[in-house]
Amino acid sequence: MAGIKPLGDRVLVKRLEAEEMTEGGIVLPDTAKEKPKKGEVIALGEGRLLESGERTEFQVGEGDTVLFSSFAGTEVTVDGEEYLLMSEDDILAVQQ
Repeated sequence: MAGIKPLGDRVLVKRLEAEEMTEGGIVLPDTAKEKPKKGEVIALGEGRLLESGERTEFQVGEGDTVLFSSFAGTEVTVDGEEYLLMSEDDILAVQQ
């Protein structure tokens, strides 16, 4: 677990590793790899605060593999590990 606790409706995601090889078997150098748009949920905030004072529940949970857009979130580094801190709205789908 990272030493960071997201606030509100924020989600901490660990980006999964980029593919090393294309489907055709060509090995990709680091400079040609596209940053993956898939990651694992590491931590959740408390949920969005509603006007009633209640908090919404997340549609994702810790350990879920999620898909997100290319420019989603803010990159943060904690203890040498890179993470994305994003709003739950930036998550497009949960991989099953």
